[in-house]
Amino acid sequence: MITHEVAPEAQCIPRFPVLALLHPREKTRLFILWLGLGVAGGMGVMRLFVLPSWSVTALVLGLLLVPALQKWRSDAHRWGHTVMVLSVLLAAQAFHSLEHAVQMFQYHVLHWPPFASSGLISAANAEWVHFLWNWGVVAVVGYLAWNGMRNVWAWLLLGWALAHAAEHSYMLVRYLGLAHELQQLGFPQISAQGLPGVLGRDGWLARSTTTQGTFVCRLPGLTTASRIDVHFWWNTGEIVALLLAAHTFLRSHLSQLHAHSAQAH
Repeated sequence: MITHEVAPEAQCIPRFPVLALLHPREKTRLFILWLGLGVAGGMGVMRLFVLPSWSVTALVLGLLLVPALQKWRSDAHRWGHTVMVLSVLLAAQAFHSLEHAVQMFQYHVLHWPPFASSGLISAANAEWVHFLWNWGVVAVVGYLAWNGMRNVWAWLLLGWALAHAAEHSYMLVRYLGLAHELQQLGFPQISAQGLPGVLGRDGWLARSTTTQGTFVCRLPGLTTASRIDVHFWWNTGEIVALLLAAHTFLRSHLSQLHAHSAQAH
């Protein structure tokens, strides 16, 4: 049963509810202001203290949290806490998708080596971060499903996110094992980051005696794609499923809010 107060804006069902949810609305000027301050301040601080370029991105994101928190609070008032959580997930995954797109540009267009093609925040390109991020996405999608976002796209999203997180778990185990071996050999300074997972070049499918010589190894990219390509497509599938699940859920949820408001009046 819907018990939260319904704002007047929720009575109108937008044609594209995901865009309506992501729109900063009355916080637009604040977003523009903090974005400008973040970019200008970040560039100045980076030059003054000789900081890496990713520090600008980190500062901008930190400053944008100020209007974002206000916007999400407004979302909770308008549409309820479940929709607010969905709004946070959409924003987070939108930036995450941008990170993957930047990595693809760095790798395929600028022809940077894989270790240098680390996106906008290179410090976050670590196995522990990937592991925690992807299991965090699984947890949030599970919360949304528990609270009403149950449609075919949502179940597809949950399955895809679980598979994605499982591959990052496998990569974390490989990373920890190799890091331990390097430390035992007296080379703790050598990084074990960037190991392949189940899919892609030198991944488990490519190396397993079970799959070698089978049709699996002949599927385009499945055992030959670089790690950057593999996880770009992992994320692409995830964001597409998220958008479809969110669109379907929001249309239904806003219809319920509209009906509830009509009955109240």
